Order: sequence, then structure tokens, then C-alpha cells
Amino acid sequence: MNILIVEDNSRISEFVVKGLEENHFSVILVENGTDARRMITEKEWDLILLDIMLPDIDGIGLLQFMRYKKVHTPVLVMSALSDPEDKIKALDYGADGYLTKPFLFRELLAHINALTRRARISYTTPSEVLACDNLTMEIEKHLVKRGERELTLTLQEFKLLKILLENKDKVMSCAQLLNDIWGVNYDPNTNIVDVYISYLRNKVDTEEDNKLIKTVKGRGYMIHSPE
Repeated sequence: MNILIVEDNSRISEFVVKGLEENHFSVILVENGTDARRMITEKEWDLILLDIMLPDIDGIGLLQFMRYKKVHTPVLVMSALSDPEDKIKALDYGADGYLTKPFLFRELLAHINALTRRARISYTTPSEVLACDNLTMEIEKHLVKRGERELTLTLQEFKLLKILLENKDKVMSCAQLLNDIWGVNYDPNTNIVDVYISYLRNKVDTEEDNKLIKTVKGRGYMIHSPE
């Protein structure tokens, strides 16, 4: 497994590189955003470990660059920023996981293993188009429409809607959605799924008579086909 580490703190990078190499990972370290951007465009990686506070291009800027270029490599953010809003921002811009410094190495390893398991599931599906009623999603084009109205979704909104459409008429629990999209362990106090469902409803269902996104009280959410 080839891992790119983007980290400018030498104490942390030495700790991470040493641990990963001892666990037989192939690791390349860069210490600024400019070099990271070049490495991301020149080579394919299995995983990127990304700090947020970098000396030139910060981690959020790199996330935006990657996802704009349709680089779907899993990204695990390693950051000293622990405020929930910082975590939500990183996830919204395309991070697949968030690990707050300081952390134990086995905690990092657990996150890497979880992301690796999820990465085995292809980002695309055998069907190029997912649909429910007049809602359509063209996977390869990253295009979502409700009737003739094109919807502008963030990467996390797109992932959430994709999973709901792939499981049409099936209830998806918050724990399932958290694990599949954000890769965080379920916490009853975490409302990120509820927040993103609200975002989706405001884009998918606001102008329509048939409301497709349903709440199943005490169980979760689903995309429901109108009768």
C-alpha cells in the first residue's frame, strides 16, 4: 500500500513514518502543500494522510484541489484542530476521515484499516445512472437532476445521496451512513447525518410534490419510491 503523508511537524511525521514502515507500508513524506499537489498529480496513491495547517497551501485547499480534479483517493486528515466545525469543514470538502492530534499509533492504524476496507468498494456502481421517480444521478458525470432541474451537491452530499439511491426503499441507519461516508464510530451525540439529510432535502425535495427522502423514526432514513 502506497501512502502519501503531508505533514510539516517533524516530530509527528517521524513517529508516523516509522510506525507505518514497521507495518510494511510504502510511505512518502512531503512537508508542504505545493509538493503535495505535485505528488498527487504525478502518482496514484492508495491513501493520503493530510495535515490541515501547512506552510503554503493548507489541507483544505488541497482537498478542494483533489476533489475538483476528481481524484478520489481516500484522505485521512490528521489535525490539531479539534473543534467540531473544523471536522465538518474537512469532511464537507472531501476528507474520508478525521483524526485529532495527539493520537496513538494503533488509533491511526485502525483508521487506515477502516478506510482500506471501504476503498475496496468501487466509487462507481455497475449502473451508470441511479434513479428514483424523477430524481436521477449519473455517477461518472457527477450529475444529479430532479426532473430538468440540475442539483449542485457537495462531495459528502453526493456520497450520501448515492448510498440512499443504491439502497432505494431500504432504511439506512445513522450508524451505517456514518461508517460508509465519514468513517467515524457511531456516537449518539453526533448529528452530522441529520445535518446532511437536511441539506439534501433542501436541494432534492424543496420544489417537488413527491418528497423522496423519508425519516423512519427510531431507525434512520431512506429514499422512498412514490406509489
